[in-house]
Formats: sequence, C-alpha cells, structure tokens
Amino acid sequence: MSTASTPGVVRDAIDDDPVKTGPSGGPRTHATGHRTGYLLYVAGKLGGAAVSLFAVLVTSFFLFRIIPGDPVKAMTHGKPTSLEQMATLRKQFGLDLPMWQQFTEYCAKALTGDLGISYQFHAPVGELIAEKVPATLLLTGVAVLIYSTLGLWLGTRSAWRHGGLGDRVNTGVALTLWSVPSFWLGLLMIIVFSVGIGPIPGMFPSGGMESGNETGFAYVLDVAHHMVLPVVTLVAVGYAQTLLVMRSSLLDEMGSDYLTTARAKGLRDDLVRRRHAVPNAMLPTVTMIFINLGHVAAGSILVETVFSWPGLGGLFYQALSVPDLPVVQGLFVVFAGAMILMNLLADLLYPLLDPRVGR
Repeated sequence: MSTASTPGVVRDAIDDDPVKTGPSGGPRTHATGHRTGYLLYVAGKLGGAAVSLFAVLVTSFFLFRIIPGDPVKAMTHGKPTSLEQMATLRKQFGLDLPMWQQFTEYCAKALTGDLGISYQFHAPVGELIAEKVPATLLLTGVAVLIYSTLGLWLGTRSAWRHGGLGDRVNTGVALTLWSVPSFWLGLLMIIVFSVGIGPIPGMFPSGGMESGNETGFAYVLDVAHHMVLPVVTLVAVGYAQTLLVMRSSLLDEMGSDYLTTARAKGLRDDLVRRRHAVPNAMLPTVTMIFINLGHVAAGSILVETVFSWPGLGGLFYQALSVPDLPVVQGLFVVFAGAMILMNLLADLLYPLLDPRVGR
C-alpha cells in the first residue's frame, strides 16, 4: 500500500538516509540540502513579489489616467476660474509635465512612501490613508475572522459527511450566497433590518460607524451596533467561499491510502480527520485565507460605500468620482501591496505545512 503522499511518510523516508554525496564527492546531509532548497525557494518568491509590486506601480499610474475627466476642472467645478489659474493648478500638481516624467517621479516617490498630495483634500495621501485604516481594519478584520472560522468548520463537516442532508443544505446555501453580489445583499439588509419591512422592525443603523454622542463603553456598544449589518453582509459572502474550497480540498484527500492506513491502526474517525486529513487539505484554504487577510487592508469598497462606512473603501469611491488621481493611485498600491504581501506569506508558510513544497 502506497503512503508516499503524506508529508509524514516523506519525512520518515528522508530520515532513513541522512547522508548523501554532494557534487564534489563529499558528504552532504539532507538537512543542508533542504535548507539550501528552502532559501532558493524563498529568494524566488521574494523576487516574484518585487516584480509584482513594480507591475502594480506601472498599472496604477497608467490605468487611472484613462478615466474620463479632468481633475483640475473637477476641482474648480462651479467656480469662476481663468485659464491662467487652471494652468497654475496643473503646474502645481505636475499635470503639465510629459507623461514619462510624471511616471518616473511617481515611481521614485512611491518607493520612498510618498504617495503625493490629494487634489480634492489638499493633504498628503499617506495621511488620508492612515486616517481611514483603523475603521477598515475593524470592519473587515472582524468579518474575516468570523467567516474563515465558520467556513473551515462547516466545510470540514460537510466534506466528512458528504452526501448527507447537512452537506446538501450547507453546499446549497453557500453556492447561493457566493453568487449574490455583496452590494445587493447589503442593500437588502438595509431594507429589511434598518428600514424595516412587514412585521420586521428596523433594528440597526443604515450607515456610518457611530452615532456621535456616546463615550466610554457606550461608544463601544454603539460602534458594535453599527457594525452588525456590514459584518453580516461580508460574512455571508465570505464564509461561502471558504466552505466550498475547504470542502473540495478535503474530499480530494478522503480517498488517500494514508487515511486507510490510519484507520487500520485503530485511530478514531475524528482523530483521522483532525490529525491527518484536515492538515493535508489545508494548502488551498490557507492560500484563500491569506488572500482574505489581504482584503482586510482593502476592505470592501462596495460594502463600505453602501453602509457609508468611513474606511478605505469609501475613500476610494469618493476619490474615483473626482477623479483624485494621487488618492486613487495610492489606495490601489496599498490594496495590491497587501495582497502581494499576504500571498508571499502564504507561499513561505507552505513548506511548514507540507515539507514537500520548496524542495
């Protein structure tokens, strides 16, 4: 019976032959070879992340310059402005420079953390982003924690008892929620639980983060009250994806020989699931969880906009309507950079979950 698919068996096989002959003919331990292989693996992932970040800088600069509209005209809309004043504003914001010069200056400043000055708010973009980060981290951080835990638990139970009533119900609900647009679900939440419909009274605020007149513990409860509807909206969509990915990964593992071997040794079914099947099914789910953690920085633009949540998503929508190019570009870099970082961390974590990765 073949059991080579499990990390534990691979590790045992390696330990049986601790010494190999290196290229020069001298002895070389497996540990040294594995360490070198892991370092090369890490270097490759770091290089890929750097290339991705540069691609983000290029994309963020050129992508938003094809948006229709003149930022200077938008800033002076409704105000009597002469052509000389318009030219002065363009010079002030560097819009009169050739495109290649704007791009080189943008990249040089971005690499030093200078994301420019907002056309709309006349403030450093970095300060605007830092001001909005706590609200976004609070909202999406709580949502990601809840729906990752819920999705992993329900996905594991559905796969382990696949074909049963619980599996069919969980899968059907998850597929339905996964296909629902988050902004539409948010609007539905407002109509039902904020405005009220039929016998259901309006119980939660329709938007904002606070009422503005609470302090101390009452302020904490007030913020939590405002978070209920946007968090439920994010959890409803997010848990469905986690459940389906975890269920699919675990189903792929359930026919493996090493699980049959574990059962033949007399291990209880729950131990076989927790100690053997679930850890080996975690790689795709770990990738998705880290991607979701990257979304914590980005927040959910549509959900934050629907619920008027004062976070990065609302700031992005507001800047895009002008268009406020420095803010839009800065947020795009922050969002994409968070995703690149989380993917990099997931890649570096893989060899710890499965020793076969990175060799």
